[in-house]
Amino acid sequence: MSEPLKQTIAQERLLQVIRQPHMSEKGTIIGEKHRHFIFKVATDANKLEIKQAVEFIFNVKVLNVRVVNVRGKVSQFKQQLGKRKGWKKAYVALEEGNDIDFMGTK
Repeated sequence: MSEPLKQTIAQERLLQVIRQPHMSEKGTIIGEKHRHFIFKVATDANKLEIKQAVEFIFNVKVLNVRVVNVRGKVSQFKQQLGKRKGWKKAYVALEEGNDIDFMGTK
């Protein structure tokens, strides 16, 4: 494979790693206090891919990444049992002076 093709494939993978930001009350408190951002990520992504994806997409420097596998909850409706899918959550800490603005306002 040629070098530009490999780079294009790698960039496509990085765009698929980050699914969406995870907004919650706990996440907001952590973000304001410790400058962490929380993302839902692909279940097969590792820390290095997550770091590269955040740096590529948001043009920031990442200090560290912590990953949590969230188990799917078992639910019951009458006699019918079901289970939600599990997912992966990443806590991303940014270096000093970097910030991500999801609202797009200045």
